[in-house]
Amino acid sequence: MAITSANQLELLQTAEAVAREKMIDPGLVVEAMEESLARAAKSRYGAEMDIRVKIDRKTGRATFTRVRTVIGDDDELENYQAQLTVDQAKQYLDDPQPGDEIRDEVPPVEMGRIAAQSAKQVILQKVREAERDRQYEDFKDRAGTIINGIVKREEYGNVIVDIGTGEGVLRRNEKIGRESYRPNDRIRCYIKDVRREVRGPQIFLSRTDPQFMAELFKMEVPEIYDGIIEIKAVARDPGSRAKIGVVSYDGSIDPVGACVGMRGSRVQAVVNELQGEKIDIIPWNEDMPTFLVNALQPAEVSKVVLDEEAERIEVVVPDEQLSLAIGRRGQNVRLASQLTGLDIDIMTEEEESQRRQAEFEERTKLFVDTLDLDEFFAQLLVSEGFTNLEEVAYVEADELLVIDGVDEDTASELQARARDYLEEQNRKAMEHARELGVEDSLVEFEGLTPQMIEALAKDDVKTLEDFATCADWELAGGWTTVDGERVKDDGLLEKFDVSLAEAQNMVMTARIQLGWVDPEELESDDADEEGAEPEESEEEASA
Repeated sequence: MAITSANQLELLQTAEAVAREKMIDPGLVVEAMEESLARAAKSRYGAEMDIRVKIDRKTGRATFTRVRTVIGDDDELENYQAQLTVDQAKQYLDDPQPGDEIRDEVPPVEMGRIAAQSAKQVILQKVREAERDRQYEDFKDRAGTIINGIVKREEYGNVIVDIGTGEGVLRRNEKIGRESYRPNDRIRCYIKDVRREVRGPQIFLSRTDPQFMAELFKMEVPEIYDGIIEIKAVARDPGSRAKIGVVSYDGSIDPVGACVGMRGSRVQAVVNELQGEKIDIIPWNEDMPTFLVNALQPAEVSKVVLDEEAERIEVVVPDEQLSLAIGRRGQNVRLASQLTGLDIDIMTEEEESQRRQAEFEERTKLFVDTLDLDEFFAQLLVSEGFTNLEEVAYVEADELLVIDGVDEDTASELQARARDYLEEQNRKAMEHARELGVEDSLVEFEGLTPQMIEALAKDDVKTLEDFATCADWELAGGWTTVDGERVKDDGLLEKFDVSLAEAQNMVMTARIQLGWVDPEELESDDADEEGAEPEESEEEASA
């Protein structure tokens, strides 16, 4: 097959037809044809030759050109068919320079069956690559939106969806409950992810993602689309129940009422799309305990205690409200936990009372055993809020004098006993630490008590260098997310109530004392980062 005047225009017509069918740029098809013809020419004239083909975009005429590149000297000459030295190039150019190209037009090639087949494969490959690039460009910015499609087929529980210019995959774990689809069924999905892969762009769809419900509300509620109402948090148990937290930036608009709609029309449209999933619409509140109380509805809450550092919240409910707060198979409290991002501990008022009584008895026993007090007097201390010996030993005497029956002499005696006991404990702890091999560099470090030093020594932290290599979360403890669940990391100094910030400060001070960190550079870095996004702590990095 030769490229003659009879079929020159057919090249352009073919390129146009393929481009229209695949919805790609005709120029890409022509470029693929040029490359395929160049390969065929190389097989005819020699693989070492640099043959290039140019197809005129108007006439369809294919021009075959042999290109030879001028190089510096004979030692660099590797390919005699595609390279020339400066001396050799002088017969073609007046003043040849390295890098110049000499172009000679060569006759078009006769393409045999094998060459034609090879050219066809090149064109098909290029067209497929262009089609994949177009699909990726079309969908890469649509991740996080809803798309309508038509079911093509089902493979091993995964649904293949025709989404116009491509195909999406709805995996079986992304379907709601036991949804089943037949070919040509219409389906609405959330574009969860778009990835560029070797086999082409992969478009992953979902109907269980919490943001699918958020996007559905955006379609049904104009105030959300306009930004007057914002969806702050979403939690779903797909096909069963969901909770959504909303806030209004216009005081005259009720966010819950707007999402429900007239006679529930708006929320009902979302419920129908989600196969009857029950939706609780909750007013958002910046105060997390207040928001949690709302999120646990319809259960009533008696008391909430938030531990921000541990990201845990303790909820106390009346005895008869416990099952309602937990929900069927723990659904209500699980969704509330997802909505707030906090771990929730629920207990009844009776359980809380028993726990507080146990803590009261434990602290009473501590004062009885260590300060040689009778039980009644120890209970008075606990009732006034004293929880440990340090508070008794180093508190202002006036705070002890408010206790009934305590005068100045009694207060002085109490503090003396507490200090004597603590000093004896410190002495024993330091002796044990010395036995374990603790060095003076750690003992003399400011901020560490003898008990802390003993605890560090038990974990083989015996020098200031050992201490300086510790991470803040190793000392203060923290939480790590493993497989979607928060796991407690016990800290070496956690029982001494050392916070994460205090641990960071002590570790950095140790590093400065050892000369590992320049304090001036540290101050400069802090100044540069002022106003920027805070970096993750060492605890978060460990997660």
